[in-house]
Amino acid sequence: MPQGQVPVVPADGLTTRQRRNRPLLAVHTGEMKGKSTAAFGMAMRAWNQGWSIAVYQFVKSAKWKVGEENALTALGGLHATTGQGGPVVWHKMGSGWSWSRRQGTEIDHAADAAEGWAQIKRDLAAEAHRFYVLDEFTYPMKWGWVDVDDVVATLATRPGNQHVVITGRDAPPALVEAADLVVEMAKVKHPMDAGQKGQRGIEW
Repeated sequence: MPQGQVPVVPADGLTTRQRRNRPLLAVHTGEMKGKSTAAFGMAMRAWNQGWSIAVYQFVKSAKWKVGEENALTALGGLHATTGQGGPVVWHKMGSGWSWSRRQGTEIDHAADAAEGWAQIKRDLAAEAHRFYVLDEFTYPMKWGWVDVDDVVATLATRPGNQHVVITGRDAPPALVEAADLVVEMAKVKHPMDAGQKGQRGIEW
């Protein structure tokens, strides 16, 4: 799209402004790192517009303080004290289980994931926020803890102007089909291929 020109103008009855500002469902999937990082980058842009930001973090341990959480929480504090940007809330869903599933039982994790999704549905229905990051949310769908059809139907009928970004590997085909923007992170090279583990400031 050179110079921001779209290749197709659909006959949907919308004005250019209406079409440009419609709420988007984005999916960041694929095997390579960077899915959550890209979503949090979008959240920072949304914060700069004064939008209310909500992050619902599935899978990553609740004890793991990721850099993006500290940064966005600080931006939320800046909004509270100066009015700059928008408010930020960060939810660690369930009991803080990780994708290694070492803590608790699968039944516990399934219940936690279901309650996390139920809270998101309540927030969407109430139009509680303008921008949502559902981080690592593909995994509860993949494991059958959250119903994919329910997710797709809920997001397709969400009211108002609420943008949603979902991250994680193995995004289900129905979600990919429903999304407006889908990116698949594919590896070309990675430091781990040369035996180098993750490091501060890069992975966290």
